[in-house]
Amino acid sequence: MAVCARLCGVGPARGCRRRGAAREQRRGGDGDSEPDTDTEPEVDSGVAVAAEDDEETERIEGSRPSAGPAEAGRAPLSLLELPPELLVQIFGSLPGTDLPSLARVCTTFRRILRTDTIWRRRCREEYGVCENLRKLEITGVSCRDVYAKLLHRYRHILGLWQPDIGPYGGLLNVVVDGLFIIGWMYLPPHDPHVDDPMRFKPLFRIHLMERKCATVECMYGHKGPHNGHIQIVKKDEFSTKCNQTDHHRMSGGRQEEFRTWLREEWGRTLEDIFHEHMQELILMKFIYTSQYDNCLTYRRIYLPPSSPDDLIKPGLFKGTYGSHGLEIVMLSFHGRKAKGTKITGDPNIPAGQQTVEIDLAHPLRLPDIENLRDFSELSRIVLEVQEQVRREEQEEEQRQEGEDRSQQAASQPAAQPQGGGEGAEGEETAAGAEGAAQDKAPASQPFVLPMGVISRNEDYPRTCRVCFYGTGLIAGHGFTSPERTPGVFVLFDDDRFGFIWLELKSFSLYSRIKVSFQNAEAPSREAFDEMLRNIQSLAT
Repeated sequence: MAVCARLCGVGPARGCRRRGAAREQRRGGDGDSEPDTDTEPEVDSGVAVAAEDDEETERIEGSRPSAGPAEAGRAPLSLLELPPELLVQIFGSLPGTDLPSLARVCTTFRRILRTDTIWRRRCREEYGVCENLRKLEITGVSCRDVYAKLLHRYRHILGLWQPDIGPYGGLLNVVVDGLFIIGWMYLPPHDPHVDDPMRFKPLFRIHLMERKCATVECMYGHKGPHNGHIQIVKKDEFSTKCNQTDHHRMSGGRQEEFRTWLREEWGRTLEDIFHEHMQELILMKFIYTSQYDNCLTYRRIYLPPSSPDDLIKPGLFKGTYGSHGLEIVMLSFHGRKAKGTKITGDPNIPAGQQTVEIDLAHPLRLPDIENLRDFSELSRIVLEVQEQVRREEQEEEQRQEGEDRSQQAASQPAAQPQGGGEGAEGEETAAGAEGAAQDKAPASQPFVLPMGVISRNEDYPRTCRVCFYGTGLIAGHGFTSPERTPGVFVLFDDDRFGFIWLELKSFSLYSRIKVSFQNAEAPSREAFDEMLRNIQSLAT
């Protein structure tokens, strides 16, 4: 603000032109360039310019400000000597959060900042609003209102979120859609069509009906939008509430609601599902999720950061999970490990848990296609690698304990860097071995599931790039007795991978979710890792 004041020649800094400007005003100039002394209340914590809501937006006239035009042949010494049209262009290029401070400099700047052209540009560049905002004039809503009372006010809920729905979780994407902010719930395609695109439905929307404040509407149910409420609980957490839950009810009662939900969720009727255990799981999910009535708490999630060294691009995938249907999994890379974290879950392995872990330092060389059909042969190969991993972990623990003892007992400084150098060399050797193993692997190799391994989707790829040893998390109902069991991670291509669960004799196929999510990038690797720990601790 002090910089703006010096530029316009009215600031309190030493050497400024305030005294000269004051003398000119006493000779008859108006007071437009005087600094504001009566600061008016701001709208939405200082985003809207400090001015009362005008009945009409003032238009900037063609005359120059009162500081007077620059003399012929002399460059302007103050922003106030620039044409208003140029000031509109300059102010429109600034972030909207900086404009309130600019409005406090003087009444001329305040008047210019009432120009809707400035706020129309900020809506477009900061939030991607490409609608024809001029039609807002019919309703008496200005672009400044849209920016301050809708877009900026609710900016903290834009992005990806996971709802707290017990073990089931979910994926919510809050976006600016025209002159609305809409919360879209993303749903996997119907089981077992893992390669089909995602489905989505609106849960709530926010828009500006009049100049006073934005309106929140619940979109749940089948009777159209109705009154709702949003509360930002704390950083990276908000909640929604429906104020008219009667709009969620159907005339046919719970039976009609269940049949409708079943068609939307599974794309079939209960009579089409012959597996009794699956029927129980479906009915359980309906009873559990319908009790919330769209009154939910959401916690922010980030997309995983990527690195040129990653095996494939990390991101969100759809995966098959037997009787539980399709679920959403986030694949992320952490050095020599890759992790698959559930974004949606089930009563056995809830959302937030790490469903698979891939050991990128231990690639698997699959047998030829005939021997691969033999489950016992694949199991033998995997169990050998599992034993190797256990030995390496024990050796690493013993080495670490030895280093700790030597550091405590060492009397000479030279003894300490020796152990550190060996550890660094070991890590480098392991990394080099991993890279060499990947280089030796063929570009593609035939693949077929062993006999006896169950797959929900028989249309899996018949060639793969590379396989790695991994572990999968299994548990009883209610996440009882969880344990990690050995398995095989199979990379098919850039967008598909699979996992063979040896103990379950089951195969899960995963396909990438090809949706461009906005406002979902993690600010840092540390922020992403903390997010993973938080959602896992909540699930536990």
